[in-house]
Amino acid sequence: MPAPTRIYRVLSPAKLNLFLHVTGRRQDGYHSLQTLFQLLDWGDEMTFETTQPSGDVTLRSAIAGVDPEDNLILRAAVLLKAELLNRNIEPRCGVAITVKKNIPMGGGLGGGSSNAGTTLRILNQLWQSPLNDKQLAQLALRLGADVPVFTMGQSAWAEGVGEQLKPVDLPEKWYVVINPHCHVSTAEIFSAPELTRDTPAITMSAFFAGQIRNDLQPVVTARYPAVKRALTLLEASAPSMMTGSGACVFAAFDTEASARVAASAMPSTVDAIVARGINRSPSIIETQD
Repeated sequence: MPAPTRIYRVLSPAKLNLFLHVTGRRQDGYHSLQTLFQLLDWGDEMTFETTQPSGDVTLRSAIAGVDPEDNLILRAAVLLKAELLNRNIEPRCGVAITVKKNIPMGGGLGGGSSNAGTTLRILNQLWQSPLNDKQLAQLALRLGADVPVFTMGQSAWAEGVGEQLKPVDLPEKWYVVINPHCHVSTAEIFSAPELTRDTPAITMSAFFAGQIRNDLQPVVTARYPAVKRALTLLEASAPSMMTGSGACVFAAFDTEASARVAASAMPSTVDAIVARGINRSPSIIETQD
């Protein structure tokens, strides 16, 4: 008798960069950074459904504008399966993945990275993999610098290219996130000659003292007027900043009520999202056919 199908539902959370300092440029061309990743209780919705024990992973929902071969979800699954097979471990089941996209592409909220990191984290559990958190993060880094924080599933202080992570517990805040409906090229911004690349490293105490900024923001706002307009709109309610390389911008509030008041003041030309900051990704929810 075949094993019953099991369905696991999980939030693939969005992230904010509460600051982003570019502290140098490495010989390999990558930039060294300091940032603080804040996870949100809002993001994409992913479903993992077990299938017959073939170890095959399929994606049931196409993502507009993304070639299946380039999809980070499938690339993450292939990477983990190959690592297990190299250790002579057969994945315990096939998995069909469905994703409902809520996180805008090119917004600096980590949508694709979150999907990939969440996929690694969940498949590592479903396949009862022996990989520990450090080994999983090393795999995740091969998919992108922002992926490891999502395999860890916890808000974190980050350095290096974003892979040197230290888990942190941040005070609970509510955030208004504005999507100005433009796509910012990360490669374009990091290659800009006017980008500041020598910001001194700071400590956590400096962060709480407000000695922070996003070094990419001046470059983006000079090239993308929609981002500059979004920042101006949100600044009327609270100090605002761009997340990652943009295009989304955000502001922090102490209460849900104050965040919703600020969001309601935004014009219809932008999308305003209200979300709570969380220190850890939610647990998976299991149902059974």
